[in-house]
Amino acid sequence: MERALQLAAAAGAAGDVPVGAVVTDADGTVIGEGRNLREATGDPTAHAEVVALRQAAAARGTWNLDGCTLTVTLEPCVMCAGAVLQSHVSRLVFGAWDDKAGAAGSLYDVVRDRRLPVRAEVVSGVRADDAACLLREFFDARR
Repeated sequence: MERALQLAAAAGAAGDVPVGAVVTDADGTVIGEGRNLREATGDPTAHAEVVALRQAAAARGTWNLDGCTLTVTLEPCVMCAGAVLQSHVSRLVFGAWDDKAGAAGSLYDVVRDRRLPVRAEVVSGVRADDAACLLREFFDARR
């Protein structure tokens, strides 16, 4: 989570919503990382999770990230929760809850929906205060 928080801070400093993500393999080796790049790239899908998952898939040479963990500073949205499932990530770890758009237990629970053929283990609230602080400071500065 420490690296994800560093990536989130970098996103915020660059004018993007401060969210960072890291993908580790079963041995704990980082194989992908990302931060929000929507403003920087003009790409609406450039959320930290998607950027990190793409990098991890490229490193592995396959879209299948079974056995991997995605650690992200903010609860994933519906798009990112779908990407977690489509990539077969085994575990999702996140910091702050997103009561407005979260899809891993707050507003929706896409990643654990029993109607879907794939699910991920979810660990929530890891360094939630640190992640929430980055978000609060970012949005307070824009109000």
